[in-house]
Amino acid sequence: MSGTITAATAALLVLLAGCSTEEAVDGAERPPADPDPLAAVLPPCPEQPDRPATGARTLPALALDCPAGGSLDLGRAPGVPTVVNLWGSWCGPCREELPVLQELADAAGEAVRVVGVISKDGAPQAASFATDAGVAFPSAFDGEGRLMTELGINLLPFTYFLDADGALVHTEVGPVESLDELRGLVGTHLGVRV
Repeated sequence: MSGTITAATAALLVLLAGCSTEEAVDGAERPPADPDPLAAVLPPCPEQPDRPATGARTLPALALDCPAGGSLDLGRAPGVPTVVNLWGSWCGPCREELPVLQELADAAGEAVRVVGVISKDGAPQAASFATDAGVAFPSAFDGEGRLMTELGINLLPFTYFLDADGALVHTEVGPVESLDELRGLVGTHLGVRV
């Protein structure tokens, strides 16, 4: 009888050794676990020059990872005039504003960079929201809201206008309602016609 148990145990081990989390029951491979849902929706953050942000006022020197790659280092100069928008799926006004920011990103090309900071949010919720809003500009992920804490804010949206050296030249509190309004802010505060 011990030979039967040993043979049965060996057969069971052979069967189990062939199973893995990557194979389905029919032997076909399962797709790997879903990557970060934001990485599938948003592009990587752009490269930044290797020099510190300078100016009378700058954003807090936080580096935030971008789900699709790279990081947004607010302590470094962006290299081009930049609009930084803090948004989250839980923010009602952001639903109206994000498509306007995407319009600016599309219209500005290389003249002005638009980047987002996903604030106090979950990755699946933010990915769904970005997809619904048609957002295709890079956004860093700040799920815990470190930047909001550093800035002393507890509501969104906030939009920050940085010159190429990283100086904070304007803060827009609340939603921007149209591309014309946003173009006006870019022209007035960043000196760029879009």
